[in-house]
Amino acid sequence: MVGPLQGIKILELSRTLAGPFCSMLLADMGADVLKVEQPGVGDETRGYTPPALEGESCYFMSLNRNKKGMTLNLKTEEGREIVKRLIKESDILIENFRTGTMEKFGLGYEELKKINPRLIYCGVSGFGRTGPMKNEPAYDLLLQAFGGLMSVTGEPDRPPVKVGFSIVDLTTGLYAALGIMMALWVREKNSKGQYVEASLLESIVSLQTYLAQGVLATGKVPQPMGSAHPNIAPYQAFETKDGYVIIAVPNDWLWRKMCDALGLGELKENPKFALNKNRVDNRTELITLMTEFTKTKSTLEITKMLKEAGVPGGPINNIAQILSEQQVINRGMVQEIDHPTIGSLKILGVPFKLSETPGSVRLAPPLLGQHTVGVLERLGYSASEITVLEEKGIV
Repeated sequence: MVGPLQGIKILELSRTLAGPFCSMLLADMGADVLKVEQPGVGDETRGYTPPALEGESCYFMSLNRNKKGMTLNLKTEEGREIVKRLIKESDILIENFRTGTMEKFGLGYEELKKINPRLIYCGVSGFGRTGPMKNEPAYDLLLQAFGGLMSVTGEPDRPPVKVGFSIVDLTTGLYAALGIMMALWVREKNSKGQYVEASLLESIVSLQTYLAQGVLATGKVPQPMGSAHPNIAPYQAFETKDGYVIIAVPNDWLWRKMCDALGLGELKENPKFALNKNRVDNRTELITLMTEFTKTKSTLEITKMLKEAGVPGGPINNIAQILSEQQVINRGMVQEIDHPTIGSLKILGVPFKLSETPGSVRLAPPLLGQHTVGVLERLGYSASEITVLEEKGIV
């Protein structure tokens, strides 16, 4: 079985997180991805350590499996000429330079589509390529703050906190991959490429969904609620005898099942809590009464009671615990692959499954410049020409 994107060639001129995550998802599905990095330096995430394994950044390795890698100095005419040669055979280009940089290099979409009209050119940026903030630098933390996410994250009346991992960058990578797939689908019909955009700003705004709709409709601004949900109750973490447990009751049917499972008949019969609207309106009293009970039981005891009744609930795992969960292992989300310097490398698996053309983990994250010579030879450069390029710092 082969991946659905087998035969699709991607030239990645991106670094850090959003762009590399996008190209990695496509590589998992069989696309041939060539990652271009700056000679002697590489993707800045190669320096995001600790943690590291045998000198290789764990951050970098998490985002660059299934890719080949070469080095190229885009500030040189010779380097840009190599990009143009690669564009002739590429289906997709992904870049996340500051707005206008690729145009200064002579590698903007308008120029490259003259070389390859079928090219799908994906630009990933912080605030979008147009508008008053198009030239502003952006990182995940900044957009979690600017984009409103930090205003609803954390506990009330406490200092602002961010989400535990780079959700804005990762979502932007997902949206970029989705946009690229839509462009590929259109190209199948009209044989023409197009420009695809994804930005951190638009990604975080789009994720606001029900919170944003509430503001647009009522003007009421949401506030941080810890683990609770503004529209559902009970739907949060509860203190137990030995820690915390999640109890998630999104409808009235499960509310009644939960009361029966935990022996909370008085709450079940109380009209203050009969419907979700009632429970949200009387949230403080409800949570207080439920916590009085949960604090008498262990997390495991409550989890078992809920699971036997078919009510959503469970522990709050740390990263090591979830990676060792049998369900995660069974679904292939932790795999091993041979790495050229590390040897056997454990790495995350492919998150979505296709029955006939599944994705796979095939290549370890590349060493800096690992495939440079092979790529140049394929493009027709002789050994002596490659030596000159190396001596001049172009590759």
